[in-house]
Amino acid sequence: MPTRRDFLRVSSLSTIGAAVVPGVSEAAGQGPAPVPAPIAPLKSMKGREKPITNEERLGRIERARRLMAEHKIDAIAMMGGTSLVYFSNISWWNSERLFLMILPAKGEPFYVCPAFEEERAQEQIAAGPLGGKADIRTWHEDEDPHALVAAGLKDRGIAGGRLGIEEKTYFNFADGVGLAAPGLKIVNATPVTAGCRMVKDAHEIALMRFANEVTLKAYAAAFAALKDGMTQGDFSALVSQAHARLGFQGSAGAQVGTYSALPHGSITPQVIREGSIILIDGGCSVEGYRSDISRTCVLGKATDKMKQVFEIVHRAQTAAVKTARPGLPLEAVDGAARKIISDAGYGPGFKYFTHRLGHGIGMDGHEWPYLVKNNMFGPAKSLALSPGMTFSDEPGVYIRGEFGVRLEDDMVITPDGAELFTPQSESIEDPFKGVL
Repeated sequence: MPTRRDFLRVSSLSTIGAAVVPGVSEAAGQGPAPVPAPIAPLKSMKGREKPITNEERLGRIERARRLMAEHKIDAIAMMGGTSLVYFSNISWWNSERLFLMILPAKGEPFYVCPAFEEERAQEQIAAGPLGGKADIRTWHEDEDPHALVAAGLKDRGIAGGRLGIEEKTYFNFADGVGLAAPGLKIVNATPVTAGCRMVKDAHEIALMRFANEVTLKAYAAAFAALKDGMTQGDFSALVSQAHARLGFQGSAGAQVGTYSALPHGSITPQVIREGSIILIDGGCSVEGYRSDISRTCVLGKATDKMKQVFEIVHRAQTAAVKTARPGLPLEAVDGAARKIISDAGYGPGFKYFTHRLGHGIGMDGHEWPYLVKNNMFGPAKSLALSPGMTFSDEPGVYIRGEFGVRLEDDMVITPDGAELFTPQSESIEDPFKGVL
C-alpha cells in the first residue's frame, strides 16, 4: 500500500513537471539521452535473490495456527495485501468488491470471490502453498458476499466463534461479515499476522539485506551524478534510474535546505545549489521485501553547524544499534538515541527529534513492531526485542527554518545484539564513501 513517503516521492515529480535530467529524460524525436557517467557503470544485480517457496509459506500457516490457538481465535480473514501474499502468495488488486481468504485454525481455508474473478483466483491459489482445487465461494454483483463468509464459517463449526480481521482489511467488509453472522465475535488478527511477520527467518533477512545493498548503490550513483541547479524531482529520477540499472524498481524523495527540517518533506518545488543540504529517503523491494534508507548530505561544503548536528545524529544512531539486544523493551532503544540528542542540546523529548527512533520493516515499509515508548501492539505494549526482528534505525534532528539531519539504516536483532544491513554514513560531505 502507498505510504506518505511514496506520495511525496511522486509529488516531487508531479508538482515540478517531468524531470529533465541528462540520461533520464528523452528529447522529442531524439531518443534516449546519454546515461549519466556515474550511473552508466552500474550492472544488474538481478538473479542473486531467491523467491520465498511454498514450503516456507506452509510453515507460516502452521505458525499462524499455533498463534490462533494461543489467542483463542478460530479463523482469520484477509483481503489483498502483504499479509495475503505472506501466507498464500496471492497477489490481489483490491476494490469495492469483496475478496477474502479465510484461514481457520483447523481445517481447510476457503475464499469468497466475485464470480467473474473465479478463474483468476483459482490460478493463483493452485500455484500457492495449498494448491489443488480450492473451496471458492463466488457471488454475483446483485448478491451479498458477506453471507458467504458466514456460511463458510458455519460449515467449519465457527458460527459462534472468534474471527480475526487482518488490520488492513476494509472496515465495511468486517462490518458486513459481523452483520451476516451475529453470533461471531469480530476481533483483531494482528497478534496472529504480526505475530508471524515481525520475526524474520534467515531467508527473509537475506532478501532485506540484499534490498538495502541495492538501494545504497543506487543512492551513491545518483549522488555522484547530482549537479548544481537540479531539482528534487531531477534527483528522484536519478535514483529511480540507478535502481533500474541494478535490476530493480526503487525510488527516493529529496528535501532541500529548510525543507529538510520537515521529516516527511514538502511538495514545494526545490532547487539544489552548491552548499545545499539534502535529505534523501527511499528504498526498493526485492521479492516483496523492502529497504528504507535515509542519507543527509551537502552538495559541496557543509557549514560547521551542519557537521555538528550530523555528528550528534550519527552518535545517536550508533547508540541505538549498540543498545538493541534480545529481551530489551522496545522503548529502551529509542531512549538510548533520544538521550544522546537531548544531552547535546536538542531536547527535551520530541522537540527536535520529532518522531520515534524506528519502525518495523519487512514486506511493508512500516510494520509491527515500533521502536518507541508505548508501542501500540494491541495489548502487548510490553513487547520485547527478539532475534529476527527488523527495524529502521533513524534518529534525526530537525531545526525548523534552518535544516534537518536524519540518518537511517535498517537493522536486524541478532541472538546477542543487533547489526545494521548497511554501513553507516560517516560524512555529510562524502556520504557514500566506499559504496561504489
